[in-house]
Amino acid sequence: MSNVRKSFLYAIGAIMLWSTVGTAFKITLNYLNYAQLLLFSSLVSVIVLGILVVINKQTALIGMTTHKELGYSALLGFLNPFAYYLILFKAYSLLRAQEAVALNYIWPMMLVLLSIPILKQKIKLISVVALLVSFAGAITIATQGKPFSLDLTEPFGVALALSSALFWALFWLLNVRDKREETLKLFMNFLFGFLYTLIYCAFTGNLTLPELNGALGSIYIGLFEMGITFVLWLKALKYAVNTAKVSNLVYLSPFISLMFISAIIGEKILPSTLAGLVLIITGIIMQQLIASRNNKAGH
Repeated sequence: MSNVRKSFLYAIGAIMLWSTVGTAFKITLNYLNYAQLLLFSSLVSVIVLGILVVINKQTALIGMTTHKELGYSALLGFLNPFAYYLILFKAYSLLRAQEAVALNYIWPMMLVLLSIPILKQKIKLISVVALLVSFAGAITIATQGKPFSLDLTEPFGVALALSSALFWALFWLLNVRDKREETLKLFMNFLFGFLYTLIYCAFTGNLTLPELNGALGSIYIGLFEMGITFVLWLKALKYAVNTAKVSNLVYLSPFISLMFISAIIGEKILPSTLAGLVLIITGIIMQQLIASRNNKAGH
């Protein structure tokens, strides 16, 4: 099998699995609250990533972790999984699954905004236009197709979904500075995140064993949102001849997610959700094209 075919198959596998997790979040939240869901799914993820560290013969590297790297893991573990998923799961408990899925895809635009103060990057007028297009999509989804009314159906849930995107973008920016191998640092991050969640659940009275349905949902999410799927995606990028083309396949994910949400949960997909999602993705692609041109000009 050619590397191009391997890359494509791994990428499609990862995207299909990621596309199911919005449905899994919503179903599992019927049996666990948002904090319990994070506690048990992050535990599963720590176990899975720990096994991968052992398989990759990286256990000795854990003992060689410097104080600086440990600090990075403590900080990044707070951002993701702790803050990101705690906020995201709470948003899913308040919003329709389709709204939470679509609004979460605003994170690349949050990344652009954060790069201004953190990376001291200047923003061009065309980038402002791209941002406005994506945020118009977010408003379209949040107001269910009545953007000029600004009448949000669930203001707190919308605020949480957008905040989760902000935390994910901040995590991504800081994660780039950590030069350790991806699986190892992800294991360390999730270990810290699990410990934060354990403490949070202890203080909020959420340390209870899940019933069967809640446990099965947590295992699924721990495996396919936070664990194995990440490895499939890394393999897709490893075998890719053109990583940009493979990366662009990820924009199929929210639309496939809506299909699963409709078929399994039974939510009627609103035209405003589709229209808003198209606007969000359009803004992101515009921003990517701008960044690509800037990189070429820089060379």
